[in-house]
Formats: sequence, C-alpha cells, structure tokens
Amino acid sequence: MELKAGAIVEGRVTRIMEFGAFIEFPTGESGLVHISQVAHEFVKNIRDHLNEGDVVSVLVLGRDEKGRLDLSIK
Repeated sequence: MELKAGAIVEGRVTRIMEFGAFIEFPTGESGLVHISQVAHEFVKNIRDHLNEGDVVSVLVLGRDEKGRLDLSIK
C-alpha cells in the first residue's frame, strides 16, 4: 500500500489529542487528522466523533515538510 496524496486508506485511531487524531496504517506509518478535517461541521470536541481503536477511512492530503502524513476524514 502506497500512501500518496489522493489515496483513500483505512487506518486505526491510536491517539486523540485536542488538535486532532493520530492514525496508524498496516504499513506501520502514521499520520494526523487535524480537528478541522474530522467532519464537515465545526468540531468542538474530537472525542464526540472519534475514539481510540476506531478503524476509519481517510484521504491522504499529502505530506508536510518533515514527511509526515496529513489526513482527512471529510
């Protein structure tokens, strides 16, 4: 599985922070879904939408300057 921009892949929520959720993929790589990319509506509390251990489909938006994956659930 190649994690390139535009790919839709399934991953598991491994950690939730106030600013977003970390998603891990079967490849061992992980990325971040920023809280603004969790739902189409405003999200005040990310835990209202995601829990650790959830399996979610995400869109790979790209990589930041450090090579980390930027993801979206929208």
